[in-house]
Amino acid sequence: MAITQLVGVDIGSGAIRAVEVAGIGSKRPSVVRFFTMPLPEGAVHAGEVLEVNTVAAALKQLWSSAKFSSKNVVLGVGNSKVLVRDLTVPKLSLTEIRQSLPTHVQAMLPVPVADAILDFYPISEAASESGPVVNGLLVAVVKESVLANVRAVQAAGLTPVGVDLIPFALPRLTAAARLVGNVAHVEIGARTTNVIVTTGGVPQFVRTIANGSHDLTVALSDRLEISITDAEALKRQLGLSGASATAEQAPAVAVIRDVSGTLLYNLRETLGYFANSRQNEPFAGIVLSGGGAQLVGLADAFSEITRIPVVLADTFGNIDVAKDAAKGAQTQSGLNVALGLALGGVAA
Repeated sequence: MAITQLVGVDIGSGAIRAVEVAGIGSKRPSVVRFFTMPLPEGAVHAGEVLEVNTVAAALKQLWSSAKFSSKNVVLGVGNSKVLVRDLTVPKLSLTEIRQSLPTHVQAMLPVPVADAILDFYPISEAASESGPVVNGLLVAVVKESVLANVRAVQAAGLTPVGVDLIPFALPRLTAAARLVGNVAHVEIGARTTNVIVTTGGVPQFVRTIANGSHDLTVALSDRLEISITDAEALKRQLGLSGASATAEQAPAVAVIRDVSGTLLYNLRETLGYFANSRQNEPFAGIVLSGGGAQLVGLADAFSEITRIPVVLADTFGNIDVAKDAAKGAQTQSGLNVALGLALGGVAA
């Protein structure tokens, strides 16, 4: 029997975000419920579960609080242990291509093939001197980093029916529907930032950057010698504008601009690499999402440094949402990944 209702689960460093969607596979899916459950420091690092029992307990509490009706979940994967690279292979069926991947990719991987989960996302077909070929994206994930997340879900009494790459989940939201051409989807999490470039909605390029919004919080805490809690509050209060900052807050403004500048520089270089590899094809726009995207002034600074229009993703802007979907939920912020995972369904 086909699964028509499931929950997208995004396990982040500081929280678990989950969205339940009904009508999977239909023309008009809808959001039934969504919820965010905070996690204690150290339970998860950069999207990888380190304390299975702690995360399982948080998942149980989340399900109880949110009143989710489905126990079928799709998990997201997106951290420094995920490799996505261009790969061209002889034209075969997708099943045969996937079976042949170990012979093509060992030189690209930081671990033995036996320790990785491999997949292939076809993009286009072409002709070569040796015959027809398929151009696509190789996806390689360190197996242990996925299994830890799966074990946490199973320990919570839930059923993982799919594991999907977080960057692939982002373009499923239709916030960029009006943008034509190359669109960069940038999701800034606590410790990692995921980038995916699509053309006509088709993924072309994926990168994960080992910088996130929590880096800024830690820098404020360390350099100003204040608590993490106070640093987080100061970050949210000042943002990148600094217009309302007092003289006493000038050192904090300097730290925010320094650390945020490093992330924005890395993002600009990443997008520049894609553009240069495609004969400087321009970007139509950037869709910014994730908890880190909420930093005041960041979107404007991102647009200024890249000279590309930046829009904030509208999580539920183009999907039906049940009237009581937010019952008990604290915020809608940062749910883009979880929704995209659910919309991908079990075929993801």
